[in-house]
Amino acid sequence: MDTSHTCSHCQLPVGRLGQRRELDGAAHWFCCYGCCLAYQVHHGEHEEPQAAAALIRLGVGGFLAMNVMLFSWLLYADAFTGDEAWLRGPVHWLLWVLATPLVLLLGRPFAEGAWQAARQGRLSTDTLVCIGVLAAYCYSGWQVLRGSELVYFDTAAMVLLLFTLGRLLEAQVRVRTARRLAPMLAAERAEARVVDGGTESWRPVVAIRPGELVRILPGERVPVDGIVVDGRSECDEAVLTGQGEPQFKPPGALVHAGSINGSRPLLVRATVPGSRTRWQQIGRQVREALARKSLAGDTIDRIIAVFIPGVLALAAASAWFWGSRAGDLAQAADAAMLAGLAVLVVACPCSLGLAAPLTHALAIGQAAQRGILVRGGDVLERLARLRGIAFDKTGTLTADIPHPVGMQAEGASPAQVLEVAGALARASDHPVARAIAMMARAAGTPGTVPGATPASGEVETSTGEGLSGQVGDRHCAMGSPAFFGTLGWHVPPALLATAPLGCTLVLVGWAGQAHGLIALRTLPMPEVRDVIGAMQRQGLRTRLLSGDNPHAVAAMASALQIAEWQAALLPQDKVRALRDWAAGTGPVAMVGDGLNDGPVLAAASVGIAVGNASDLARESADIVLPRTGLASLPWLLRQARTVRRTVRANLAWAFGYNAIALALAASGLLQPVLAAVLMGGSSILVAMRSWRASAMADPYPGTTGSAASTAPARPAALPSGHGVAP
Repeated sequence: MDTSHTCSHCQLPVGRLGQRRELDGAAHWFCCYGCCLAYQVHHGEHEEPQAAAALIRLGVGGFLAMNVMLFSWLLYADAFTGDEAWLRGPVHWLLWVLATPLVLLLGRPFAEGAWQAARQGRLSTDTLVCIGVLAAYCYSGWQVLRGSELVYFDTAAMVLLLFTLGRLLEAQVRVRTARRLAPMLAAERAEARVVDGGTESWRPVVAIRPGELVRILPGERVPVDGIVVDGRSECDEAVLTGQGEPQFKPPGALVHAGSINGSRPLLVRATVPGSRTRWQQIGRQVREALARKSLAGDTIDRIIAVFIPGVLALAAASAWFWGSRAGDLAQAADAAMLAGLAVLVVACPCSLGLAAPLTHALAIGQAAQRGILVRGGDVLERLARLRGIAFDKTGTLTADIPHPVGMQAEGASPAQVLEVAGALARASDHPVARAIAMMARAAGTPGTVPGATPASGEVETSTGEGLSGQVGDRHCAMGSPAFFGTLGWHVPPALLATAPLGCTLVLVGWAGQAHGLIALRTLPMPEVRDVIGAMQRQGLRTRLLSGDNPHAVAAMASALQIAEWQAALLPQDKVRALRDWAAGTGPVAMVGDGLNDGPVLAAASVGIAVGNASDLARESADIVLPRTGLASLPWLLRQARTVRRTVRANLAWAFGYNAIALALAASGLLQPVLAAVLMGGSSILVAMRSWRASAMADPYPGTTGSAASTAPARPAALPSGHGVAP
């Protein structure tokens, strides 16, 4: 017997037949499957208790239903004849005894759902289930008391059993998705080892404040966003970025909550509150996405709200019609009850309720496994209807940081220009600003060495245009030529006269005049050309929308074979350009990563944030791709279209089945037992189709290439200080 583990439920040693299960993001050992189910019911979170309770109910209800069906089959087969005919009465009473706990056990969730819907003044599928089951049960009980042979306890049992099976399948899909996403969803209950005054104590991550020290041992999941203070290790950040290669983390490096520490311990200083880490945000957003109703789900709810009263009216009409054709009162009552019962049982629209949510939940889970956050099933539906897709340039299609190709100074030394540019650039996370900050650091200018002066004070960001603020005792600015024109500052013609074509031009100035120009060239990431080609082969129009100068945007569009492009766009211009394009094209998506992309991402039919997107871009986007996830965009589009086809097929089957079955039931050609079998079979078929679509999903593409090194080299010194290196 293995005594190294104890059962998480009964605390007894786990034997050789014990099992290890991942529940709610943590590993547990159980001595038997019964303890596993009991633990999920009592201690599970979110979807786990519902799925475990449904499985237990289904097991007990299945045992009772099996006996009900067995004895009912004996009655249908006329097994009790001759001298044994007296047994038919006791068997009817036995069926009533078996069916009563079954109805109470399996019917309770449906009764609770119907009651909640009634309190809100509406009807639901649970209402129809309860009506059908109670009609079959009460009618059969009445027949037993009368001594009649017409009992349909098996119909009530079949309806509840098959509906419970459908609910279990739905719950299992949600649980399976949650288990796949356990590392993300575990952020809500994570704890951290906090170091305070030489002592260590465990504390919930949500209680950690910025500045506190956290120790992370090898193999542990990083609980906070922070900076490495002591230690050197590597971290696996695949759950956050989709990047499989471990990232080296020396002192001073940023670590992200949710990543897994490598072979050495780290001491990390938290930089944000524990409740606001990116890991926490992803977990909340994924759970919200799984719970959010899709466009198809809202449509189904509206249809059901009309469908149920219609079914009730049809059942009443069928009961009246067949009752009026019968002879005496007793026969009329029996005929009316059977006709109405068949209509109620066969009309239960469980398959309609399962048609879209199951497929969407599976697809969202598949995407999240690959580091792609989809905010809801409605996003997948809108993604499948796209007719065009627009891209931002810098940071989205290009390497994270552009490469400097030259610098020119006018009325100041290159060192002074870099000093001012570096001080301003440190206040922004825009790729161009990061490249200039790295240039200044490589040059060793005073403004970029810790403790040296001047340092940037209050810096104002003009989104998509430039930066301005105090550096030392001077008011300085850095940005595009258009930004300097807006400020009214003088730009010497010599600065722009020899600027290379196809480059991003950044002016640097102070005292109302530009004193320097930095030219940077952004190269497309290796996989971008294939991504654009794949989009175009899928029938999507592509467009490039950028705030960069026309020469740089035209060069990039030509290199990527994008026929349509617009340049020198401010954030509000991008929104206007996208809306104008959508007016003539249809639904369009926008892919971006920067602070200035937030408004246009929100305005698009589908906003897609990619790479190290700014917080505003991530919050404004419907889809968030990992750092190297642009190559996954064609795959995601194919998946969205597959999901739409599956949902449409499910809905077509559900509506077609209900129409045919209702016609048969109303015409008296469908008995209640057969109606129950067909209704449950429809629900199970819809669930299996959704699973099959998930199992046959397109394989996820591997990384087609890695971005070139993003560390910019120091530009070559120019002999006169007045030229721009090619």
